Amino acid sequence: MTGTSRVRAAAGRTRAGFHDTPPAGQRPPENREPSAPSFGTGSLSRAAALIHTLVTVEALLLVAASPGLAALFLLGPAPANLPLAAGCLLPLGPATAAALYALDHRDRDLTDLHPARSYWRGWRLNAVPALKLWTPLLAWLTVIAFTLTHFTATGLPGWWAVLLAAVGAGSLLWGAHALVLTALFAFRARDTARLAGYFLFRHGRATLGAASLLVLTAAGTAVLTEALPALLAAPLLLSLLHSSRPVIAETQEDFTA
Repeated sequence: MTGTSRVRAAAGRTRAGFHDTPPAGQRPPENREPSAPSFGTGSLSRAAALIHTLVTVEALLLVAASPGLAALFLLGPAPANLPLAAGCLLPLGPATAAALYALDHRDRDLTDLHPARSYWRGWRLNAVPALKLWTPLLAWLTVIAFTLTHFTATGLPGWWAVLLAAVGAGSLLWGAHALVLTALFAFRARDTARLAGYFLFRHGRATLGAASLLVLTAAGTAVLTEALPALLAAPLLLSLLHSSRPVIAETQEDFTA
């Protein structure tokens, strides 16, 4: 697959190892003037910068997804509410893609932090592309969840339930790759979908990393609170970015001109 769509934003300050004009299909860096601070570059400052970025991105993600999340907490746990729950989760796709963009473009320098600006820039770039992939994924997962909650009425053998659960888990892992690619590159939706499916098996370690985060989140939600994924969204997404580095590197090298 070689087709890519046009880059949706003008190139700004270059990142280390990139050209002044980003390759086709790659998200351009933010438009910021380089600075040469005399302080704020030590290890303690970098840790403070990371914490500030995580807290800011976490807060903005919750703000962007709050209309749906607020309605979601008002819904009962009845299986009949699954389609409504899927609708409530629609804003979460663009909010998550924007958070991935902001975390990828984060600064390590305490004197030059703009996580809020990066987040909202990522939201403007990724809202529509993310919805093009997030909406069908939610619809598919809703069908799977509805079938599993009414499985006894289907008359199917028990192994079908295991198969459906495995398909649902695989769909979530595909969605993790798709959101990372959507956040950092400007491919067409169908090309992003194909690349996400390709990397699902091509980079097993990255997929395994996303799976471990999924299991960790599910376990924490079951043991502690349903609000845990929302409260730890930024650190979880930062971990997803780190595990997806091989995917990002190959996409830059082989699928951008």
